[in-house]
Amino acid sequence: MSLDALFLKPLTEELREFLVGAKIEKIQMPARGTVVMTVRGEGRRDLLIGGSAGAPRLHFTAFDLEKPREPPMFCMLLRKHLIGARILEVSQPGTDRVVTMRLAAPGMFGEGEERGLAVELMGRTANLILTDGEGVITDCLYRTGSAEDPRPVLPGMRYRLPQMQSKRDLLEMSDEEIASAVDGFPDEREADRCVVGAFLGLSPLVARELCARAAGDASPRVYNVRADGRMEALVRELAALRDTVNGGEGAPYLVFDRDGEPMDFTYLPVTQYGPGYEVRKYESFSELLDAFYSRRDSLERRRQRSRELTKTVKNARDRVARRLEAQRRELKDTEDRDWLRECGDIITANMYAMKKGQRELVAEDFYAEGGGERSIPLDPKKTPQQNAAMYYKEYNRMKSAVTHLTVQIASGEGELEYLESVLEELERAENEQDLLEIRSELTDGGYLRSPKGGRPGKRLRSQPMRFRSSAGLLIRVGRNNAQNEQLSLKDSSKGDMWFHAQKTPGSHVVVSLEGGRLDDVTAAEAASLAAYYSGAASSGKAPVDMTEVRNLKKPAGGRPGMVIYHTYRTVMAKPDGELAERLKIR
Repeated sequence: MSLDALFLKPLTEELREFLVGAKIEKIQMPARGTVVMTVRGEGRRDLLIGGSAGAPRLHFTAFDLEKPREPPMFCMLLRKHLIGARILEVSQPGTDRVVTMRLAAPGMFGEGEERGLAVELMGRTANLILTDGEGVITDCLYRTGSAEDPRPVLPGMRYRLPQMQSKRDLLEMSDEEIASAVDGFPDEREADRCVVGAFLGLSPLVARELCARAAGDASPRVYNVRADGRMEALVRELAALRDTVNGGEGAPYLVFDRDGEPMDFTYLPVTQYGPGYEVRKYESFSELLDAFYSRRDSLERRRQRSRELTKTVKNARDRVARRLEAQRRELKDTEDRDWLRECGDIITANMYAMKKGQRELVAEDFYAEGGGERSIPLDPKKTPQQNAAMYYKEYNRMKSAVTHLTVQIASGEGELEYLESVLEELERAENEQDLLEIRSELTDGGYLRSPKGGRPGKRLRSQPMRFRSSAGLLIRVGRNNAQNEQLSLKDSSKGDMWFHAQKTPGSHVVVSLEGGRLDDVTAAEAASLAAYYSGAASSGKAPVDMTEVRNLKKPAGGRPGMVIYHTYRTVMAKPDGELAERLKIR
């Protein structure tokens, strides 16, 4: 991410305007590595300090984060020393990703006691460090190093700023010095990497943007830039960036990818990505960071929950598949059951010539075509009658097993098909609500435990996706199995047309005809949607069944979303994501 030192400069100015003179009222740690301080100045705001390696950040937040029941020890320490403290100074030393605060905290006897707080935002080594008035570390979020190390971050040691990188500070360079530095770039390297390596505080995103503006390419080779005579343009872009930051003219911009998800942020408008990417300007740097990280955290939580659900469903699917394999083997073993009955018949027919203790009967095989003899193993401990009964009993057991296994295998195949459909749903889940509905579906099916002490209550159901065909007809697409069933069997008219990708998990697609006729264009578009929202989405073309809703029926004991139909027509359709985007009703 692009929380570089130059981004931090206008952010620090923004924070300083509110924080200097403000008083700390509350301190919470909603998650490991995240501290939220409630400060009162000209109003009341929550300052979020993120010291985690994955998301180092510092900004005001408008979100009410969940507080743990038991505050961590570091949180208790901060409360002890900083509750009631007044913030005297907020600064960014040099051009580095560090913000320091000087505070006046109430002492034991009421006198002011100076404290320091250093927020280090350097990626993997991010940290939050509390010091006394002399700069000695009281404690820190992460203790690193030892007393012998060049820069230990440990209680009792004197706090020192991180060592500066051996780069030039762009903000203090003249145009001639910038030109000289650029002139020294190695010809074979990419220009954007040279920019990052030469100047302090520039993120790869900003370096690529400067190259894109100067050379029309975000990552050109240096010799290409020289050959095109665009090195001067790159020098001008660097000088303009220096003037923008020094003049306090940077503004918060957030970049969204083609799926509308937040991708990156910076302090100048981004042009390198071209059409399909949105660059949105925010009112403040805190608002930008709050929007970016809250969305990112939400996406990460969704991915985590999706991963957990996917693992649960895959484990259940694998168990069913193993059970089915064993049942099919057992069913195959029953194919020779008639041989057992025949042995019983032959023993019965030859009982007069047998005696107890006999281990084998060799007798005429009247079941074999052309005659011959059959050798039948016997239990010497059993009488001839008992041996015959043993063969009849095993025959009857296998005969019953065929009926039982056939039912079990059919049920297992249905369950396997259902679990595959849930996995396909999870791949298509777009938001938290989709995951909640899938979780509810799995809980109802017994694959997940119900939350302890939870009350069923009323479940909020999302609505099917809605599309408008080129001919103006409404097309609805189910998001999950429960919604598929509701859409197809309850919410649609009997004369509406139903579509589903053949022999693969997928969404139910219903075209609302309202008594009218289905035109060819709408039929093709609905079939394409059925193919796209199915397990056949990555194929070139897929068979799609279409029938009237009146022909659908839920089988007895069928799982959510399962329907059967006998009257239908099959068409070939191309899964088309662009068509889905164009027809979707927002």
